[in-house]
Amino acid sequence: MDSKAKLILHPVRMKIVQTLIGNKEYTVQQIATRLTDVPQATLYRHLNKLLEAEVLKVVKENQIRGTVEKIYALNEHEVSNKSDLTKLSKDEHLNLFLTFMTHLLGQYESYLNQENIDLIKDGVSYRQAMVYLTDQEFQEFMKELSQVYKKVIDNEPSNDRKARHLSTIFIPEAKK
Repeated sequence: MDSKAKLILHPVRMKIVQTLIGNKEYTVQQIATRLTDVPQATLYRHLNKLLEAEVLKVVKENQIRGTVEKIYALNEHEVSNKSDLTKLSKDEHLNLFLTFMTHLLGQYESYLNQENIDLIKDGVSYRQAMVYLTDQEFQEFMKELSQVYKKVIDNEPSNDRKARHLSTIFIPEAKK
């Protein structure tokens, strides 16, 4: 499988893409301040892979003391290209989902392996709910959820803010 979805689902590349969501434009140094667990050489390598696949684009170049500082942004058209997903087989979809779930599991394991964790204070939770919605109600729900995300997604890192991973999965009930 040689899809952009598979490329993006790599843990480091997923973090880079998530950092740039919302029409953000950042330099490597600005991305690095948000991805403190990613070594700089690794960050450059994955940025280059995303550039080659046209998931990212360079939107500006600043000349600074003989070097060129690049400013990156998502190539929104490439990231949101749903036709790439519709061409995948069932097995490829399962592999992508497994990659996604493995990434989540790795994040949770990293959290649990820390010293002195406090699940309640840290707000750790995982839930599942079944809801009954018409297609229109579902679209309205998605729009409202998107608005809630937009309220916090642009928050900049600071000493009093803790990075929290929020993942959503919507799976329709199988038809009987």
